[in-house]
Amino acid sequence: MPGAISERDESLSTLIYSLLVIGAGISVAFQQILNANLRSQLQSPWWAGFISYFVGMMAMLAMTTVMPGPRLSMSAFQSHPGAWVAWTGGFFGAIFIVTGIFMVPRLGAATVLTLMVVGQMAGSLAFDHLGVLGVPVHPLSLPRLAGASLLVLGVLLIRC
Repeated sequence: MPGAISERDESLSTLIYSLLVIGAGISVAFQQILNANLRSQLQSPWWAGFISYFVGMMAMLAMTTVMPGPRLSMSAFQSHPGAWVAWTGGFFGAIFIVTGIFMVPRLGAATVLTLMVVGQMAGSLAFDHLGVLGVPVHPLSLPRLAGASLLVLGVLLIRC
């Protein structure tokens, strides 16, 4: 059938996507270490966080200019009353960055990142279960709780 995706192609795509996500995870670990080192170099967690966000903002600005897609317009603000909440994601990113800057030197990169993953999993399970902010509802289940418990066990093992 023309245009149909074979199971093999789908499996390969899933593998490639999974490797990309793993690479993104590695970059987060690298970012946390670099930010903690920048904090030491600048003697300021706040400037280190600012520089991290500024460099990230410049990278995203460059991508918006070279990649195809819609451009930002004021209609994005006006067309969805109350959707301003979606624009606050950077605030939570700042919490992530600053926490890493403070905690990587104290607890180590592996512990900080595994604790962050536990926090992400706990939040994600709750958001899925409740359907927070339009997330499709995925009820809490025993297998999902078991997976989260194994993450907590992983933190304990990493700390040994």
